[in-house]
Amino acid sequence: MRAHELTVGRTFGVTFDHGEDFFEALSTFCRDNGVRQGYIPSFIGAFAEAEIVGACEKLADPDAPVWAKTYVTNVEAFGAGTLAHDPATGGILPHIHVSVGLKAHSADGRTSHLLSAKVQFLSELLIVEVTSPTMTRPRNPDLYDVPLLTFG
Repeated sequence: MRAHELTVGRTFGVTFDHGEDFFEALSTFCRDNGVRQGYIPSFIGAFAEAEIVGACEKLADPDAPVWAKTYVTNVEAFGAGTLAHDPATGGILPHIHVSVGLKAHSADGRTSHLLSAKVQFLSELLIVEVTSPTMTRPRNPDLYDVPLLTFG
């Protein structure tokens, strides 16, 4: 386990508009407001389309991370995540998980890691800035090269 006390800064209420790319809008918000790292305690909204981690085929190694993606459309979404600092680019490295309900299929649900999304109507987010320690997401070569959140 890794843990560190976080010093939080500003808290923002943010809305993304119809048609916006979720991750582009998130990056733009962070750049425009000087947010280098933080967390999203929750967000709600709808996506016209999204890609989430998932596979339909039998996994060769069930212990390994799944890198495949599944495509969903017209979903209601509830999510949360963290924003780590990317020292190579100065940008952010988001890690967002969502639960989505497929509106055209009795709101059947899927839950996974969000890879991409296009906002449908709106997305409403709460974003909490973390001022210290530095949060980064280096890849761990001993654990399938998965990027893991680190502090300090």
